Amino acid sequence: MIYRRVALIGLGLIASSMAHAMRAGGLAGEIVGTAKSAETRATAKALFCDRVTDTAAEAVQGADLVVLCVPVGAMAALAEEIGPHLAPGATVTDVGSVKQAVIAAVAPHIPADVHFIPGHPLAGTEHSGPKAGFASLFQNRWWLLTPPDDADPAAVARLRSLLEAMGANVDTMDAPHHDLVLAVTSHTPHLIAYTMVGVADDLRRVTDSEVIRYSAAGFRDFTRIAASDPTMWRDVFLTNKDATLDILGRFTEELFALQRAIRLGDGDHLHAYFTRTRAIRRGIIEAGQDTDAPDFGRVMAPVKGG
Repeated sequence: MIYRRVALIGLGLIASSMAHAMRAGGLAGEIVGTAKSAETRATAKALFCDRVTDTAAEAVQGADLVVLCVPVGAMAALAEEIGPHLAPGATVTDVGSVKQAVIAAVAPHIPADVHFIPGHPLAGTEHSGPKAGFASLFQNRWWLLTPPDDADPAAVARLRSLLEAMGANVDTMDAPHHDLVLAVTSHTPHLIAYTMVGVADDLRRVTDSEVIRYSAAGFRDFTRIAASDPTMWRDVFLTNKDATLDILGRFTEELFALQRAIRLGDGDHLHAYFTRTRAIRRGIIEAGQDTDAPDFGRVMAPVKGG
């Protein structure tokens, strides 16, 4: 057991997966949860929480680890609510996709005798809600921590030990660099996916039935990404707008260069460009962050007849 009592505020995919992983590994003595929805609280109590409360203020009382699992836009109000009820010596962390905005929203409300160690698990699916979680979600996935310069090393090491026990690879970096990295690897790709699916919806020359029926691998994977939680992604783009706009500008420049190569029939440029990008895909597979299984590892439906 690494923490005696863990409070999960917000009970969606990440929180439920954390709870399943902690229970499977015996990493927490008691798991307390809360969420705005009574239905969600009831589901969490049945599936993975030892105890649920009606409010966040109740949930954090006596907890030695508090995990904020709510959209970034809700962090400030939540931190203000729980601040007076946090136990001395407790650790507060979060799972937000943006770190500078979370620190600005949460840190002012954390008492001096409580450790605030922001975090971000690079794991997820297109599914959400308390029934979506599973214990192996974090296996061999990165969990980034952005502790402040004056963070207590023992508190950071304790949190790291929990995350590693749940199967995650843990790294630390400063918050501005985190937000830039994620703008490249997650935020901008999501925005592009949302845009491409939106374009397909707008092209009336391609009917809705054709878009669905003839979805090739590329568009199909865009739709998987674009099915992610809209509230979370709205808050991500509003709170990491500088880094996202920077990367979008670079993307636009690259896109214009490709448009020009296609227009001019510059096959050498296209081939060289695609060769470089293919190498990045190989690097991701070699790092164990995806599989090279055929059809992206999908289980194919059996062929009927024959």
